Amino acid sequence: MKSDPTVAVIRLQGVIAGGTRGTLNDQALGAVIEKAFTRGKPVAVALEINSPGGSPVQSSLIGSRIRRLAEEKEIPVIAFVEDVAASGGYWLAAAADEIYADPSSVVGSIGVISASFGAHELLIRQGVERRVYTAGKSKSMLDPFSPEKPEDVARLKGLLQDIHTNFIDHVQTRRAGKLNTDAELFTGEVWLAKRAQELGLIDGIGHIKPMLKERFGDKVRTRRYGVRRPFLSRFGAQMMDDAIGSIEERAAYAQFGL
Repeated sequence: MKSDPTVAVIRLQGVIAGGTRGTLNDQALGAVIEKAFTRGKPVAVALEINSPGGSPVQSSLIGSRIRRLAEEKEIPVIAFVEDVAASGGYWLAAAADEIYADPSSVVGSIGVISASFGAHELLIRQGVERRVYTAGKSKSMLDPFSPEKPEDVARLKGLLQDIHTNFIDHVQTRRAGKLNTDAELFTGEVWLAKRAQELGLIDGIGHIKPMLKERFGDKVRTRRYGVRRPFLSRFGAQMMDDAIGSIEERAAYAQFGL
């Protein structure tokens, strides 16, 4: 008997970070993504993306897993952007074969950032002496409690530039033939969906339910997958991590006015 077409929907929401500091990382999502591609016979996999970005490594690991399974199973992948797909969030969107967004979605931020602070003058005023001992001249690079060294800044900028190059290569490969090559796309700027479509960063304006019905028929079904956090993880020592993570996530979204 012929069954109704099913689309597996993977929810990708939050900051991308390794360990326990973010909801989105390859360890947490690995089994979820694998199940979405292998359970039943989905006609497509849809990605619901709402992420301001985060770790470039975790973004790459998640995106690579999606691409590997899509090619192995020969299943098309369609991304739907909600509030934002910026930086690492756009890296995930670019792993899809097609990208759609709401007219007010924020898209882009193809760049790399490293933020820190300097508190050495505060320590001096408070009469605190900083003592650091290392083996290896670069081991204490950019110590926030020591004066900034020009050679450390140059070394960090070199690392950021290399990561930026990896990001650009990923976007150019995944969006080959679609990008507006006359525009500056890789400055870290963000755009709303209509302009992002003109630049070739997304394929169009659209929402998940009507677009899936339009493509696969009115009887299309969805099967949802996402990371579920255990209820008890909210208590005990985990509460402090959750609070800090919530502040970091709020700050990440705030830079895009969200």
